[in-house]
Amino acid sequence: MTEIEFRTAVDIDLRAADADDGTFEGLACRYGVVDSYGTTFHQRVFRKGLKGQYAMLFMHSPMQPVGVFSAEERDDGLYISGRYDDTAAGRDARTMARSGSAPELSVGFVRTDLPDWDKLAEMDDDKRRDVMENIRGARLVEVSQITARMAAVPGSKLKTVRHALGALYEDIEAPAPSLDEQVDADRDRVVEEQRRARQRRAAALRLAVIGGA
Repeated sequence: MTEIEFRTAVDIDLRAADADDGTFEGLACRYGVVDSYGTTFHQRVFRKGLKGQYAMLFMHSPMQPVGVFSAEERDDGLYISGRYDDTAAGRDARTMARSGSAPELSVGFVRTDLPDWDKLAEMDDDKRRDVMENIRGARLVEVSQITARMAAVPGSKLKTVRHALGALYEDIEAPAPSLDEQVDADRDRVVEEQRRARQRRAAALRLAVIGGA
């Protein structure tokens, strides 16, 4: 019960700044709304983590970091602020955020609030549903910038994007597929992972119900 899950933004209203210092900020996860998985993040859900810096990825691909960020919880959600890498991937991500082709944020996290399956099986249906549908404890793994309209959590948004000034990060040269090929492959992978996650959760709930029958 420690698999990485993803929740993604919807209906983004991107506001890009004109300054040229390479920074970005955004609301990565909004609390108190029901997402397309039927789950809700609650206030201070990430209270046991949020230490230091995290990698900003593109399309949840660990092979395509585009920057770094720090995160903080506020009453309405999880906010991030950071800086794009001065690399081809970082510059491309900044351009796509500003153009609106990839303006959304998606959180990768591991739930820390779920009991063992045998305890779930002992719960009545209402209690089990409440536990599964309400995320009250989680560990943040990463936040990704993703293409438009790959949605799960309403209201998250990347608010400001600025161009990097100097060579703040080293660009590592390595063979890589074209950007279009990478985006297509990553999009298909994320969609498939989300489909499988929904199937696993549905199967787990069915098993829990059977076990408690």
